[in-house]
Amino acid sequence: MKSYRDLEIYQMAYNLSIEVHKMTMELPNYELYEQGSQIRRSTKRIKDTIVEGFGRRRYKDEFVRYLIFAHSSCDEAISQLNMISDIHFTKKPLERLIREYEKLGRKINKFIQYVEMEWKT
Repeated sequence: MKSYRDLEIYQMAYNLSIEVHKMTMELPNYELYEQGSQIRRSTKRIKDTIVEGFGRRRYKDEFVRYLIFAHSSCDEAISQLNMISDIHFTKKPLERLIREYEKLGRKINKFIQYVEMEWKT
């Protein structure tokens, strides 16, 4: 792989962050800068942390550390999505987005394991 753009976890995180951003624009005005802002930051942080870690890929421990940060941000995004779903989308919950972030979390975890075991510096 030549670029972070080649990573499936980056592509998935990027696309999901765009989807979440659009979803938050449907929130009530008072939530745009509260819960909406928080989830936009946490979902965008996933892709950004993957990129930063990839930039440090020469140092395997650093790369893994940043991937762990990305995984943590993914968990935060799931928590935020559950809260938003329960408060604002009770008739049509955000279950698909939550499942997609759970899938992303599993993929990040598998990639962490791959880097730990197979990554050549």
